[in-house]
Amino acid sequence: MTLTSYRTLGRSGLVVSPLCLGTMTMGTPRWGSPDEVSEAIFNAYVDAGGNFIDTADTYANGRSEELIGDYIAARNLRDRTVLATKFTMTCEAQKGNPNGSANGRKNMYRALDASLKRLQTDYIDLYWMHAWDTVTPAEEVLQSLGDLVRAGKIRYFGFSDVPAWYAAKVATLAQVHGVSGPIGLQLEYSLVERTIEREHVDCAREFGIGITPWSPLASGFLAGKYKREDDGKGSGDGRLSVLGGGANPVFHKYTEKNWATLEALRKVAAEIGKPMAQVALAWALARPAISSLIIGATKVEQLQDNIASLEVKLTTEQMAQLNAAGALDLLHPYMFFTGMLHRERVFSGTDVEGWQ
Repeated sequence: MTLTSYRTLGRSGLVVSPLCLGTMTMGTPRWGSPDEVSEAIFNAYVDAGGNFIDTADTYANGRSEELIGDYIAARNLRDRTVLATKFTMTCEAQKGNPNGSANGRKNMYRALDASLKRLQTDYIDLYWMHAWDTVTPAEEVLQSLGDLVRAGKIRYFGFSDVPAWYAAKVATLAQVHGVSGPIGLQLEYSLVERTIEREHVDCAREFGIGITPWSPLASGFLAGKYKREDDGKGSGDGRLSVLGGGANPVFHKYTEKNWATLEALRKVAAEIGKPMAQVALAWALARPAISSLIIGATKVEQLQDNIASLEVKLTTEQMAQLNAAGALDLLHPYMFFTGMLHRERVFSGTDVEGWQ
């Protein structure tokens, strides 16, 4: 497999590379890369055949979008690029304005117009709602995004960081009314963050929605960048060391279970002679409902190492080892859907496989 081993995003006609270039680090001095390095990373990705670029209006307060717009324009790549950006989050210029963020139609249109200007384009291929805001009715979100599709300002839309029931509700409304629905879900997913396996994966498979995981390397944790210290807090020079002590739980990876999962990954990587990061990416890409992994890089060499993960093939036994290492606990009511209770109590001690 290579970056040109294209696939559709979910059950749609949008064709994307198996690895998507995430650009949150571009234009971010604190833990990102200088502009010239960001451009080199962009060029290396597209030169290798990659076509899927992911950004957001709040990445580096809009600077990420500006850089991507410049890079695409400089090489006349707009028609060849699947350009994705997001709305919802508060940007610096809108602080204190309740209609300058979230998912209402007023902010959605404001945010899109600003993104189009920064990206130097008149349409977005994939417009993501960055997060569920808990208040805007699903019907309003669906109608507003559908209006943008019909107006030609966006081609498709998807949801990032939403409950599974919300995605299912919007997809059902779209089906019932015969209008465009979400084609993608962007959620955190990795060997050490598998919560979406409880609900989101089945939701995506049911409605033909492709999942594009963010942070498939858990901010570098699965690359082996951090060493376990006696206190279990870890040490290293990556993003987790900078942000791990903050309030954002995304960067809290130093747990007993995660260290154990890391050791299982280390064992499989040593067995096949591949870097841990490549094995972690190969595992994630092979999981159900995954269309494309969002990878970030602050160096060209890092990007190239990630692209090389497409050549990694894991055996059934190796996948099983990794699956078991970071498996979710069978909490209520999930223990009725799998394992012993499912076999013994639901299907009378027999093995029954559903139609796929």
